Amino acid sequence: GDIVLLAKPVTLTEGDRVTLTTDVPVATDGTSKPEKLLYAVSLPPVHGQIEHINYPGVPISSYSQLDVVAQKISDVHDNSRGAGKESLR
Repeated sequence: GDIVLLAKPVTLTEGDRVTLTTDVPVATDGTSKPEKLLYAVSLPPVHGQIEHINYPGVPISSYSQLDVVAQKISDVHDNSRGAGKESLR
């Protein structure tokens, strides 16, 4: 089926951590299996990383819609000086 993705930008400042919720990335593919709908991090944040909350400090390159629904995924700013704000889109 068709995949529909809706996303709102998330802006982080130095040292911020934002947990992704279904308000940020939400996708549907016509099935009722969010564990099988996967996101790939094709362009990682410049000043931070995407992490699973069970493995802080370890960047991930993919996660499922079920992870988002369970609020297990965070965008973490690396607190680098002068980095300013960064947006996840």
